[in-house]
Amino acid sequence: MTHYVGILDGAKDVWGVRVPDLPGCHGGGASPEEAIADATSAVREWAEARLAKHLPLPGSSTVAELLKQGEIDSASGESAVMIPVLIDSGRPVRANLSLDAGLLAAIDEEAGRRGLTRSAFIASAAREKIEGHR
Repeated sequence: MTHYVGILDGAKDVWGVRVPDLPGCHGGGASPEEAIADATSAVREWAEARLAKHLPLPGSSTVAELLKQGEIDSASGESAVMIPVLIDSGRPVRANLSLDAGLLAAIDEEAGRRGLTRSAFIASAAREKIEGHR
């Protein structure tokens, strides 16, 4: 899975993340966690739009490269965060999972409460965990 470096900046209830390798791609929120989650969604949408045009994704810079280029101003409080890129292929694949019976019952109950299939619920939970959503 690809990751891009995001630059987190902000204070109090205004936070932002810009992704230097993806022009125009950024996220924001009332907390660092919200800004990172928004940037993660923005990166996925940016990448999907690019791939829909049959264009390759740009390479990802390292934190060291961005520091050397002056993209990160740590003196003013900016910090680097890793933003995962998880792109759906649109091709479902059957998978055999082993889960505790109690956990499976809880999954089925919660999926039903939300109007989801078991597979959709597990996929959604996995995406949230991978992308770091709280």
